[in-house]
Amino acid sequence: MNLRLTWVQPEDLVGHELRQAAEDGRDAHAIATRWYEAGGPPPPQTAGASPTPRPDLRPLAEELLTALATLPTPEHEPTPLPDIQALTPNSAETEDSTPNHPPETRGSGGAAPGPVKVSGTGGVGESDAPLGESRALRDRLHAAWLGRAAGCLLGKPVEKLPLNGIRALARAAGNWPLSTWFTARGVPPDLLAAHPWNRRSATTSLAENIDGMPEDDDLNYPLLNLLLLQRYGRGFTTADVARLWLDELPAGRTFTAERVAYRNLLDGVEPPLTAVHRNPFREWIGAQIRADVHGWTHPGDPVAAAAQAHRDAALTHTANGVYGAMFVAATLATAATGTADVHRSLAAGLGVIPPRSRLAAGVRLGIAAAREASDFDTVVDRLHAELGGYHWVHAVPNAALLAAALTHGDGDFSRSVCAAVSGGWDTDSNGATAGSVAGLLTGHPDRLPEQWTTPLKNRLATSVPSFDGIGFDTLAELTHLEAVRP
Repeated sequence: MNLRLTWVQPEDLVGHELRQAAEDGRDAHAIATRWYEAGGPPPPQTAGASPTPRPDLRPLAEELLTALATLPTPEHEPTPLPDIQALTPNSAETEDSTPNHPPETRGSGGAAPGPVKVSGTGGVGESDAPLGESRALRDRLHAAWLGRAAGCLLGKPVEKLPLNGIRALARAAGNWPLSTWFTARGVPPDLLAAHPWNRRSATTSLAENIDGMPEDDDLNYPLLNLLLLQRYGRGFTTADVARLWLDELPAGRTFTAERVAYRNLLDGVEPPLTAVHRNPFREWIGAQIRADVHGWTHPGDPVAAAAQAHRDAALTHTANGVYGAMFVAATLATAATGTADVHRSLAAGLGVIPPRSRLAAGVRLGIAAAREASDFDTVVDRLHAELGGYHWVHAVPNAALLAAALTHGDGDFSRSVCAAVSGGWDTDSNGATAGSVAGLLTGHPDRLPEQWTTPLKNRLATSVPSFDGIGFDTLAELTHLEAVRP
């Protein structure tokens, strides 16, 4: 029996890399001609491997991947942090975030209050800020963890389904516009056959099956980044992220860019080359779903949050893949103050990424579309018409949808997560991030509707060591300690 390891075999990567080249403006016409004349397949639409194995194409695939890596990348979409900050006025005077000098907590541009600081004499967790303010931050973090879990869980059953399938399944259950969990109850069997639920998630994520929060990479990575801060502090390096992954993250729990980077580490490739060596997924959503803890632990300082998210993202992503992480971290850092609304938070997120980048353009499109049309189906149809050429896991369309959903939700939790999931593409990831932002904005776990929190049973399943079965209240306490650590 032959084992096909998805997301890493060269003959499956060429098609993805050719599409990536077309998206970022590199001329790969001659390389594409050689590939397709040899019978090379186009990139798979959803899965990590082409339907028919072609090991005979591996020597050519390896040659062409090397050639594709030599094509120059656009200057207006850089990856190094100093180059990004040179293009973003809000980041022109940023904290020193080098490994040996953890970023100091300072507000960005005076726009939002600075983060809570730890007393130099009172020990970890005792704050210079009033006790009530410290408790309020902990409550916001508790709501953010719950919101991230609920939004992720809502999107899990329909991950990978086309937009028309999501709408049809929800309508058949009387759940459109989307307002609660997906269910198979009352859905005609022929419709279920035409649009099957996500194979790995249906048994844990439909309304009739939910029993606590099941494992998902959208929750595994925040756990890992909490562990990262506990182990290495805010001065962690990208190499520290790699060490943590090798120590604590099962390889089988990685996908797309993360799996490629993991393979590269095992092959002796070091960061930041881990993000570019035969990695056509380097602009997909993976780094964006890892950014929450960086934002949560920098309330009031979106610039420092974005810089910290960059060091994490650089292990696996470049350009727009990195910008997605920075955008989310800065948005969350602003929302975590308890004084900013969702629109101000999104503006802060836009302020830390290159304004001419495709991700910034996508976010602006999402915000504008949601402001111009009150019917969210109309908004989604516009985004799919304009950005549907991207892979469904690419950071650009998903960031656009996230921004649209949050703008449309206007701070309301249910409207925000339901809009994010109802828009298709990476449903569980978008639901998770929307839930994180909207949860923060509610300010307290008791302000989240019980329909979303009760089924979670304050229990999270995970393969990340020492966290399996942990409660979201405990996670809030641990995250709060990192947020107030000096």
